[in-house]
Amino acid sequence: MSVTRPAAVAGMFYPDNPATLKRTIAELLSHASAGVGTRPPKALIVPHAGYVYSGAVAASAYARLGEQRARIRRVVLLGPTHRVYVRGLALPDADCFASPLGDIPLDRAGMQRLSALPQVTVSAAAHQMEHSLEVQLPFLQQALDDFQLLPLAVGEATPEEVAEVLEAVWGGDETLIVISSDLSHFLPDAVARKVDGATVEAILALNPQLDHEQACGATPVNGLLLAARRHGLQPVVLDVRNSSDTAGDPERVVGYAAFAFQDPAAAAQPEADDKGSVLLKLARSGIASALGQTGTFDAQHAWLQAPGASFVTLTLQGELRGCIGTLEAHRPLGVDVRENAVAAAFRDPRFAPLSRAEFDAIRVEVSLLSPAEPMRAASEQEALAGLRPHVDGVVFEFGHYRSTFLPQVWEQLPDPVEFLAQLKRKAGLSMNFWDEGVRLSRYSVSKWKETVA
Repeated sequence: MSVTRPAAVAGMFYPDNPATLKRTIAELLSHASAGVGTRPPKALIVPHAGYVYSGAVAASAYARLGEQRARIRRVVLLGPTHRVYVRGLALPDADCFASPLGDIPLDRAGMQRLSALPQVTVSAAAHQMEHSLEVQLPFLQQALDDFQLLPLAVGEATPEEVAEVLEAVWGGDETLIVISSDLSHFLPDAVARKVDGATVEAILALNPQLDHEQACGATPVNGLLLAARRHGLQPVVLDVRNSSDTAGDPERVVGYAAFAFQDPAAAAQPEADDKGSVLLKLARSGIASALGQTGTFDAQHAWLQAPGASFVTLTLQGELRGCIGTLEAHRPLGVDVRENAVAAAFRDPRFAPLSRAEFDAIRVEVSLLSPAEPMRAASEQEALAGLRPHVDGVVFEFGHYRSTFLPQVWEQLPDPVEFLAQLKRKAGLSMNFWDEGVRLSRYSVSKWKETVA
């Protein structure tokens, strides 16, 4: 008789209505970068708080699975035990795990193989109310096609014991490893950011010596770091926040981060440099076509059909000659780049339309924008403190006033005070203006610029 572990925290950590849950996850994933041009992840570290707190951070990792959704057939999921003591790692006494989105079959063959290891036990109690594993299931169901799950509730164990378990079920491209862990707990916001920053650095250095003050899932994380070293995986940090960035008390925050672990030998999809070359050719081709020149560039790549937001910047002898873009992805990326290039050349109100005589002398730069995320700032001082020079592109909004600076503008305005003042001026307001109705958001860019011939 088949045994199903029912959902225990649906309606608390995430919506229990299937339609609402699907919409929630789809929205979270839509605001996360899919990481086009990156190598597919072999493993992920994701947080496990309620979706209102850490859902966006988790989504930054699950969005990376788009290219692999049909290839991944098994997910090995490890998370710390919060309610039941376990010596070692505990398998469930079940055949399926349920979520509001349906049942997920367990990898019984893999579980049988692991049960031979001395540090692995079976405990229905350890899994019964454990949220660290359950909150990952709806994300996995949305991000992947059909797959089997191999869940382990991790208690008191050494990094070597966890790594041995991972090694036994490492598999190939069909297997994804997911480690569920939050970072620091209940520290003031400023202290937490410092502590979590050190934890992020340790993870990026593959240092398997985290303690539970740094991460509640330190035990499975340490095991993954040890295994990643042995397999030559490279960690990449995708997002770092804490609960005060979303809905929490800034005096008692919980830290969240997402990481992808990639095999440097795996093929990227596509290589970032190749992508940049295509986008630059598309932009120049669009301008050439508008000037009536022949021999335009026609690229046929699937990733160009995905929605994307871009800016196209033109320079002439080192001086700005035009810059137009879109802040939100509302049309295919290829179309967006081509249209923005034509607009930068002929419809930037600051400049006369580009002439044929200038065409060969201009240099084209294409910036691909990540989805913008709101900045929480109760005052201008908080806004200035939150800006990340040379990293953030910033959108300023107040009523019908709106402006943006790409991260490249930090090269001319490295002082956050001057940066924000000029951003307000660009919006048509006084450089000293501030109001509680001001809204700021930030984004990052990947950018490519034509080289001088």
